[in-house]
Amino acid sequence: MVAETGSGSKWRLVLSMSLLFMLILQSGHCQKEEEEAKTVVGRKPKTTKTKPGQRPGKSSRSGTPKPRVKAPAPPAAHTYLTQVVNKGKFQKVGDTLSVRAGDTLELRCKGSSVQWGLPPYLEEDDEGRLRTAQHERYGTLTLANSTGADTGEYTCFPMYCEDTECRKEYDKAVKVFIFFPDPQELFVPSEDYYEIIQLRTNWPTVLPCQVTSPGARVTLHREFPPAEVAVDGTEISFNVKRGFTIHRPKPHHAGGLYCVASLGNLRQSSTKYMLIYVNYPMAPPTPVIQASSSSVGQGENLQVVCTVLGEQDVLIDFSWEYPGQQMGRPLYTQDSVRPVGGGAARQQSQSVLLVDEVRDVDQGTYTCTAQNLEGSKSASTTVKVLTTPRSKAKPKPQKP
Repeated sequence: MVAETGSGSKWRLVLSMSLLFMLILQSGHCQKEEEEAKTVVGRKPKTTKTKPGQRPGKSSRSGTPKPRVKAPAPPAAHTYLTQVVNKGKFQKVGDTLSVRAGDTLELRCKGSSVQWGLPPYLEEDDEGRLRTAQHERYGTLTLANSTGADTGEYTCFPMYCEDTECRKEYDKAVKVFIFFPDPQELFVPSEDYYEIIQLRTNWPTVLPCQVTSPGARVTLHREFPPAEVAVDGTEISFNVKRGFTIHRPKPHHAGGLYCVASLGNLRQSSTKYMLIYVNYPMAPPTPVIQASSSSVGQGENLQVVCTVLGEQDVLIDFSWEYPGQQMGRPLYTQDSVRPVGGGAARQQSQSVLLVDEVRDVDQGTYTCTAQNLEGSKSASTTVKVLTTPRSKAKPKPQKP
């Protein structure tokens, strides 16, 4: 009984010691966790300063966010022309371009919508040699079997469209003058043997002696008496793209003229130009109208005078509107022109409307219209017809 008791006590002691050691370990582990928990709970959290415009709780590495600004639209691309010289090879064109007659011309114009301006010959009849096409970013012009007659100005017009309406942007147009040198034709062909051109005193006159080659030498000649006309660059000048320009036309410039072009061993004459001198006025006429009387009795005669004071040698045409016109009253007028003294050369043009034996139908408004090459203007006056003729003063009786 004693051994069993001692042995049982021994095992109970060992068991108790084991339990005590486990309790000590568990207590130390819990204390450590508690201290760590206290440390975490008591530790101040990391603070971040909130900047203006930043929401709390959110950090920003780049600082205060800047307001979004809409980026400016890129500048519009400039319209320009290029020539297709080979497949996939292009060259930008300048003011002028030369393409040998017979070759194919191909132009490209940058723009999502463009239209082409052509020389008069191609606008009238291109004989199926001309093709234009619009692509996504450019338009093309192709001219096959070119001739010297195709020489002229080619223009690319960018189009501005709103909804379904489009218009040409003339200020952004790109132009090139293209020569088509022809070994047989130095001048651009014309169907007219004679071309009549007015020499206007107030406007430069152009003789379009257009050559097909920019290298041709061009001179101006008078038909009768035969002579070469001096080209000094001031009174008369020459431009290979336009021809000869008479800047201030005078009466002595009138007559038959023509151009002569020479290149190498080839020499040719152009169409003949018949220049007619016309003294163009500076402005439309200003008529002044006046009736012989503002009131006239029945059976009396009436005169309405329309006068224009203007430049010398300027033709004035007069036309009338008068009350009796609707009733079939015939028009009787007397027109005259006479010079007026003074420093400048002036003249007075006059038209007088004659109304004989006035009747009731002649009462109303009389209008005179004066017209010259620059335009027309009108003037009016009103005439009243009295029911009875105005009484004439009786002669005083003579004393015996």
